[in-house]
Amino acid sequence: MSYDTLDLRVDDRGVAYVTLNTPEKRNVLSATMIAELTDMARTLGAAPDTRAIVLAGAGKVFCAGGDLTWMKAQIEADRETRMREARKLAEMLQALNEMPTPLIGRIHGGAFGGGVGMACVCDVAIAADDTTFGLTETRLGLIPATIGPYVLARMGEGKARRVFMSARLFKAPEAAQLGIIARAVDADDLDAAIEAEVTPYLSVAPGAVGAAKALARSLGPRIDSAVIDDTIKRLADTWEQDEAMKGIQAFLSKTKPPWSQM
Repeated sequence: MSYDTLDLRVDDRGVAYVTLNTPEKRNVLSATMIAELTDMARTLGAAPDTRAIVLAGAGKVFCAGGDLTWMKAQIEADRETRMREARKLAEMLQALNEMPTPLIGRIHGGAFGGGVGMACVCDVAIAADDTTFGLTETRLGLIPATIGPYVLARMGEGKARRVFMSARLFKAPEAAQLGIIARAVDADDLDAAIEAEVTPYLSVAPGAVGAAKALARSLGPRIDSAVIDDTIKRLADTWEQDEAMKGIQAFLSKTKPPWSQM
């Protein structure tokens, strides 16, 4: 199994290390990466001999969110195309969230927008304490729609509303308080902290682990096809507003959008 945007390694214990591997683009969620992560979740993530998957990012940041090329294409796209593209991201997050294999996030450098969503579909995420987080969609006149169900499931409404709309940046210790990550550790201790999360899964029954994960999901907030469809519709509605067009154009031209006072 090989991918263009992911580096994949499986050790002799059955632990898989999946690394977002486009560091020159800050590991943004391109169409190719979205497709490959979906495939990985549905194949490696469903294989009975995979004991755990560690998700990491190459280079300076874990994941910088949406792909600039994708954003440019959405400006000119029609509503049907925008909804189809949003569904691909939604299906990737759903596949990662629902795969029976435990997913452990190794977060460093930065996690923005979709990168926060990726952290929130991990069963546990650990971050280096100097990592920066941000749900930055509203800076562009957009909303964190497709990642929203997973962010709210992880954080709860009250905590989510502290950072869901403001696009405020915050560091790993606050991300831990908000529930996005389990804890923040010194960067030098990150690999040891990840290994401490992996080790317990080597002594438990893989089938029972998958069943327990499915049980936890069934008892948690509802994230079904109706919820996912609603987030896609809300995102498409937002893309059609004047704010989104002005926000994206300002971002691409590196100018201030009309509402910015900063």
